[in-house]
Amino acid sequence: MCRNRTRTRRIVTRASILGAAAFLGLVVHLGYLQLSGNFHPVSDGSVFRAAQMHGGDLVNWKRDYGIASVLNLRGPKVGADWYETEMAVADRLGIEHIDFPMSEQKELTDTEVQALLAVMRAAPKPLLIHCRAGADRTGIASALYLAGVEGASETKAERQLSIRYGHIGLPWVSKAWAMDVTWERIEPWLGYPGS
Repeated sequence: MCRNRTRTRRIVTRASILGAAAFLGLVVHLGYLQLSGNFHPVSDGSVFRAAQMHGGDLVNWKRDYGIASVLNLRGPKVGADWYETEMAVADRLGIEHIDFPMSEQKELTDTEVQALLAVMRAAPKPLLIHCRAGADRTGIASALYLAGVEGASETKAERQLSIRYGHIGLPWVSKAWAMDVTWERIEPWLGYPGS
């Protein structure tokens, strides 16, 4: 009897330690994404994704990757420091700036999906897509670009909405669950079999 209790206690202790380590790892990963700007390629050399950048980030990305346009998914925020800086740096560098307001808490309509795809198709490349964290709105836009513009596989496109980029798609837990709902709803429209 005592042996069973000791064994159970050891199992619970180990499971607790593993759970705490996993949680700490997640926190460190999400922190790193924010500190690093969450900058990643979506499509080799033509589309990139990021969190809200500082002016210096955009200067560096223009120099290193030739960014020709910025798609801001936060919408126009005239008077906000981040927006005014972004607009001024884009203008100074000759980068086309496009505002496409979205909410990570609200599903995209089919009309909005089609409009977003049209904007991404027409935007000068290389294109940089961003929102505040570069995880949720940027995730769905990146997935849509890969699926709807490049015809990428469902798996490749869907990867853009993942913890790798800071997206936590859990119902009742994540405010950004609407991005996952949008993706699941439009998969058949994108032509993925079995969706």
